[in-house]
Amino acid sequence: MPERRITNCHVHSFTHRHVPVLYPHWAVWPFKKVPGLVRLVAFLCRPFFPVVAETLDRLHRFQEEAGAETQGELLEKVRRHYPSNTRFVVLPMDMEGIGHGPVRAGLAAQHDELAALAAREDLKGLVLPFATFNPARGQAGVDEVKRMVEGHGFRGLKIYPRLGFPPDHDLLMTQLYPFLQERGLPVMTHCSRGGVQGRGVVTAVADRYTAPEAYVPVMEAFPRLRICLAHFGGAADWRAYVEEGMAPGDAEARRRNWQVAIRDMIGSGKYPGLWTDISYTLFHFDDNLPFLKLFLEGTGDKAERLRRRVLFGSDYYMTRQERLSERAVCFRLRNALGEDLFWRIAQVNPEVWLGEREEEVAEVAGAGV
Repeated sequence: MPERRITNCHVHSFTHRHVPVLYPHWAVWPFKKVPGLVRLVAFLCRPFFPVVAETLDRLHRFQEEAGAETQGELLEKVRRHYPSNTRFVVLPMDMEGIGHGPVRAGLAAQHDELAALAAREDLKGLVLPFATFNPARGQAGVDEVKRMVEGHGFRGLKIYPRLGFPPDHDLLMTQLYPFLQERGLPVMTHCSRGGVQGRGVVTAVADRYTAPEAYVPVMEAFPRLRICLAHFGGAADWRAYVEEGMAPGDAEARRRNWQVAIRDMIGSGKYPGLWTDISYTLFHFDDNLPFLKLFLEGTGDKAERLRRRVLFGSDYYMTRQERLSERAVCFRLRNALGEDLFWRIAQVNPEVWLGEREEEVAEVAGAGV
């Protein structure tokens, strides 16, 4: 039996040095400069405006993580929640030039720091760095991705279309996707209605660029490219599915709900390179876990395809806005799914997605590792 080893396919280690000084809004700047101010305002609001107080508490927990000076410091915080052999796919973020002011450390510096982290003797094989790309950088952005893959062994690409670009942008379609497919490297992309948006990018456009159907041209052009739509459609669409229901046979409603759309697309068998992960979404644990378990335990070809294509990820440190810890979610998930399903999404599927093991039909149909 192979060694049991969790791969968390979705964590972040970028710090306040990589976030624009005025993000998400200029009015938040005083709270960034004086972090204790958030706690003070939350304390004053709690008796009269508890919802506002809870929002400010979340902001404070997030600020505590983002305030780390190095990416290594952040990584050590998440590692303490997992077994010592756990691996982490670390996803950088390019927020320079999105209209919220300057960043203290540019993308090349963020990439280089991540490369140095992955090369540390005590972390070799545990940090799996991805490069990131925003087409606004033009050819220089393409060259930066290739520099990290060819020169530093980065394991894949992270994109974030909500910043203001479609996933079938010309630079991606003509240069980066062919480059990645040739090398067998995967793509991780944001697929949730929430998250970072470029200033001036209206929500309707950001949603159009982020929706699962936006990736159909990419998957048709590059059928061997492994693309993970992170967050399984996002918390808002999971909540809508759980609370609002859906009329039987309403194809348009299924398309509009990104969680359902992802399940339908994977289940159809038309897109063998399509994956999803459960990052952040599963921190709304009590609401969403029963449904995830039902989806993964289903019978028939569609459920079998879905079991092969779901990845474990947490979205640390974005999850620090929530009260459940990484350890709590991981243990609850393992207990709720059972050993076979847990190790399927936490070990077998990530290794297939990363190109480290062949997909074995007999193994997938059976009990996992």
